Amino acid sequence: MHAVADTGRLVADGIITPAQAGEIEARAREAMIALAVNTILVTGILAATGGLIFWLASPLAVAVGGTLTLLCGVAVLLRGGAMLRMFGNAATLIGAGMLLGGGALELLDNHPDHAGAVMLVTGALIALLSALALRRARAPARFSTAAILLMGLALHLGGLAYLVGDNAVSGLPISVYYLYTAAVIAWGGWRVDVRLVTALSVVPFAQMLDTSTFYFHAAYVFFSPEPTLSILQMALLICGCLWLAGRSDERLARHARVLMVLAFVVANLCALVGTLWGDVVGEHIWGPGRYRYGDATFSYEEFAALRERFRDSTLVISRHAYTALWALALIAMLVWAGLRNQRGLFNAALTFAAIHAYTQLFESFWDEPLAYVVAGLTAIPLAWGAWRLNLWLRSRAAPAPSPRAAP
Repeated sequence: MHAVADTGRLVADGIITPAQAGEIEARAREAMIALAVNTILVTGILAATGGLIFWLASPLAVAVGGTLTLLCGVAVLLRGGAMLRMFGNAATLIGAGMLLGGGALELLDNHPDHAGAVMLVTGALIALLSALALRRARAPARFSTAAILLMGLALHLGGLAYLVGDNAVSGLPISVYYLYTAAVIAWGGWRVDVRLVTALSVVPFAQMLDTSTFYFHAAYVFFSPEPTLSILQMALLICGCLWLAGRSDERLARHARVLMVLAFVVANLCALVGTLWGDVVGEHIWGPGRYRYGDATFSYEEFAALRERFRDSTLVISRHAYTALWALALIAMLVWAGLRNQRGLFNAALTFAAIHAYTQLFESFWDEPLAYVVAGLTAIPLAWGAWRLNLWLRSRAAPAPSPRAAP
């Protein structure tokens, strides 16, 4: 388990030596530098690949250039030393990306009737073959093999998305599609051991209930038409990740913890929507949904009557109830995460507690001073209780004193 520690204080308390503190700090620095180097490398590979495809703008030129670049990269990996390994990986991936990306664009432009199926099958084969090769790949080729696996998954999911859109899939099948996409991305992230990829799986998972984002000029918007159901969905994912993290090796546990934190973030964003608008549970899934102006099916008056009848028969949570419930949930999460040393969840809960307080200050309780009195007086005994609980747990976890020798 990764933990945050003050090495200077540990040295001062005599728990570790200065040499051990230096080694811990050096390894932490190496991990950060490795992350920065890989980020710059991957960004450069993606930019060069896309730029070459559109600059050459010819299927034959892209195919020839991609093949030559791929062969040169493989030759450098096989014959070059450790100093040239990064250039070999870059050339290999640029070449593979040109072949796969250029092939996908050619299919979409000139063979749209078959593009989805070809991309779906080809991507799956590339990903599976790369996964098998990754088990036996030597150190110089592991980075390239893992990246080609992700390229295959991207091609596979891109073909599937094209088929879904081309056939106007909706309803339950589209939710199954999003679930499958989330599972494939999570598997790919775990297989290549890149937690950023695993974290991306929360996006299609959230879209199962239409939770998503969109952008327009000077605004980036998060929307959740079913905040309560989405929170329950994310709670199930959090519980599953907690269970998996506690019963698996550290490699898989790291991915589970990252996905857990992202699910917690999405759940809190859904709660923020609930505090602003409340929620009519199920209105957009099995209820009347939204009225679209110009719809010839029924008038707005008829839609309003349907909506009122539905609201009388389902659970309606007001925004004020959401405000109180979210605050209590955040307090409980802060205490639990602090006691369990779940720093990711603790930091996320603390961040959303600040967002919640800021939002409600201007949205709901700006003219209700009594609400601040009640909240403040309630927080004081809660803080005291959390402090006492931590002392009690620490006393139980402390090792028993060794028995003294008999005189």
